[in-house]
Amino acid sequence: MTISIEYEAEKKLELPYETIIKDVVEASLDYEKCPYEAEVNVILTDNETIREINRDHRQIDSATDVLSFPMVDYEAPSDFDHVEDAVEDYFNPETGELMLGDIVISVEKVEEQAEKYGHSQTRELAQHASPLRLRSYGGRGTSADGGTPESDPGNQGVYPLMQKAGMCLFYL
Repeated sequence: MTISIEYEAEKKLELPYETIIKDVVEASLDYEKCPYEAEVNVILTDNETIREINRDHRQIDSATDVLSFPMVDYEAPSDFDHVEDAVEDYFNPETGELMLGDIVISVEKVEEQAEKYGHSQTRELAQHASPLRLRSYGGRGTSADGGTPESDPGNQGVYPLMQKAGMCLFYL
């Protein structure tokens, strides 16, 4: 499994972010019973950069907490049956790993939302780092959770599952 973590923000989280992200990604994929070795990219950035990405990809000119860029088209959540039909689209030719996609997280929003909701930054980061968000929107494209992913009709109850698998296994 390849979990790439890029830390691009100047502001540093005072917590073991690499361990948290790796634990959450691994637990989430185990929970989903992903039958393949997988690749997930997580980028920790600042509000200005995530605002630019949000503007460029979603035409929304504001910062958000997390953006996800899924690489797999899911017919149903956790349904990996079709991915071998398009190996060239879904698997990294160098490693053979299933490319799940990218998750971009605002470090500033991790801090702000942890304070706003009265829980730890660890819990906030773990909630955003779950790769389940890469399968909860029905396929390729960009998704922002903007604080209310449970209201997104594409989630169909996935957000509570993501919370359970991603953050609750380790970081409540």
